[in-house]
Formats: sequence, C-alpha cells, structure tokens
Amino acid sequence: MDLHLSGKRVLITGASKGIGAAAAEAFAEEGCHLRLAARSGDQLKALAERLRAKHQIDAAAHAVDLRKPEDVARLAQDAEDIDILVNNAGDIPGGALDKIDEATWRHAWDLKVFGFINLARLVYARMKARGTGVIINDIGVGGEKFDANYICGSAGNAALMAFTRALGSKSLTDNIRVVGINPGPVGTDRHVTLLKTRAKHQFGDESRYKEFQKGLPLGRPAHPREIADLMTFLASDRSSYTSGVIFTVDGGISAGWG
Repeated sequence: MDLHLSGKRVLITGASKGIGAAAAEAFAEEGCHLRLAARSGDQLKALAERLRAKHQIDAAAHAVDLRKPEDVARLAQDAEDIDILVNNAGDIPGGALDKIDEATWRHAWDLKVFGFINLARLVYARMKARGTGVIINDIGVGGEKFDANYICGSAGNAALMAFTRALGSKSLTDNIRVVGINPGPVGTDRHVTLLKTRAKHQFGDESRYKEFQKGLPLGRPAHPREIADLMTFLASDRSSYTSGVIFTVDGGISAGWG
C-alpha cells in the first residue's frame, strides 16, 4: 500500500531510541524528510546520518530538552514547515504515590505532559496557518488501565488522552488531524526499567523483571516497529477521516487477555 508520504516533513521527539527511533526508520522508508529531537545529540546525529545514507532523505538532529520553554520554542521555529508531528518524548518513572515526591512528579510531567502540550500548541498554530497537518501523540496504555504503582504515568497519560480527544474533536475544521496511540508493553529500555522497578517493589529483586513478561500476548512485549508502522498509517491520507481518537496497541491486554 502506497501511503503517499514521500516528501512529507516529519518532526519526531524522543527520537534517539525506542519507539521514536523506530518511527524515524518507518517514516524514512516512506520517503519522508525528518527532524529528530531528543536530549542525546550524539545518538541523534548517528541516527540521522544512517537514515540519510540508507534512504536518500533529509534528516536533521535537534538536541533539545523539551522541559525548557526556550528549547520548545526553538524547536518549533526550526521545524516550522513540518507536515507531521510525532510527540513521543517521555520518561515518567514507576512507583506508588508515597514513592513519587512533588519534584519528581513535576519533572516527569514537564516532559511527557507539558512537553507534548506546549510543542503541539506552537506546531498547531503553524499547521493552521498553512491549512494542513497531522499530530500523533504517543501516550501509553497506563492512561486507560490505571496502576497505583505507576500513578504518575497513569495520571499523565490520562491527561494526554483527554488533550488529544479534545483537540482532535474540532481540528478537522482547520484541516488538521490529531490522534493518539496507547502502546501497552513495548520492548524498549524504558520498559525494562519500569519492570525492574516493579520487580524490586514486589519481589525485592529487580533481576526478576522477566517474570512479568511470561503472561503477555505471544509471550513478549510489542516490537517498537509495530507501533511505528501504525504511526505512518495514521499520518497518511489513507487515514484522512481519523481525528480525536486513541488507538490501543497492547495485544488484547486491555480487552481481557489472560
């Protein structure tokens, strides 16, 4: 299926690894030109160079901290011509209410919640002026499957789900689509970190984290590319009537798996 994405300009945050890096690869394969943003400049530059050489597309690296308003503003200015924004950056820690103090909570939300919202605000205005655009928010199933031991993430993701639905409910009047994806367990470094935190809390031994994967659908977490491929479809004109909705990709866990 031709997604008609060749030549489109895409900004991906949190692009240095995990789902973000997989999204960069997927969009590059479709012939998109990329702007890759994250804090780790060296990793971004290496990824951009590899994708330029492999797919003959333009790829720029932007080392930014989306917790900082000045970095958000600079990134939005540098990427003012983008057609597609993929909000993906985030590192909300696991832990119960008594384990996540106010400073930790605010630090996490400044990136995952306000980082998404603040960048979307600036990008949306530019897309509206041009009369076209797509915003994809990579959120997380914690926003619909609440977990007291991931309370900061569950609350933040639920807020981003509401933001996505609210913004996307009217955005087609501006010829802009806003959609969200709620991945369940995905085989990333962050997934392992969260499971180790849970294993330490439950078993007193973080090395037992793999025990939590045994009962997953297909006996494994999702591959990052399985999320990235959905992003490319949702960003394309093949999905032109899709806005204000969240797609859950968790192998059936939220539907009653196990």
